[in-house]
Amino acid sequence: MGTSEHYQPITSKQRLKWFVGSTLGPRSLVAGVFTSAVATAQDSPPEYGPHWGGFGERYGMRLMGIATENGMEAQLGDLWGEDPRYFRSQNRSVSGRARHIFKMTFMAYRPDGHLAPAYARFFGISGSNFLSNSWRVDSDSSTGDALRRTGWGFLGRMGSNALEEFWPDIRKHIFHRQ
Repeated sequence: MGTSEHYQPITSKQRLKWFVGSTLGPRSLVAGVFTSAVATAQDSPPEYGPHWGGFGERYGMRLMGIATENGMEAQLGDLWGEDPRYFRSQNRSVSGRARHIFKMTFMAYRPDGHLAPAYARFFGISGSNFLSNSWRVDSDSSTGDALRRTGWGFLGRMGSNALEEFWPDIRKHIFHRQ
């Protein structure tokens, strides 16, 4: 992307598709399995226990958090004219693409095609993590816990951007597709 002349503003239908896909799409669901498995192996938080039931509790907690986060970003972004979608870089160098991944973690396109801070994303990631303190177990519901989860949320968004940026090229290389 990079220039406003090629940007097409997000429609309501595309925004809904983004919300559903980023919440219930394969990448999100697989990421939830991975993070819940790691937390279960570490028995964190211990109230859930190191068993399948604990895994389910962790997975449900993560899914609820992601749904809240994405819902906040989608709704506030709609009000503020922010596009939550990630657009691949036009730069073909690895370092240029890495800079784009980082930049797009914190920036969003506006309807006129210019980039500006992704305020809805900031509110969505941090707001959902602080809000979720109200339904989390005591050992995982402090201000510090919410700040830690917020940091992980931004790192997760960055990882999602990286996957979106590089996976098409990796897939083409692995499966020898044109």
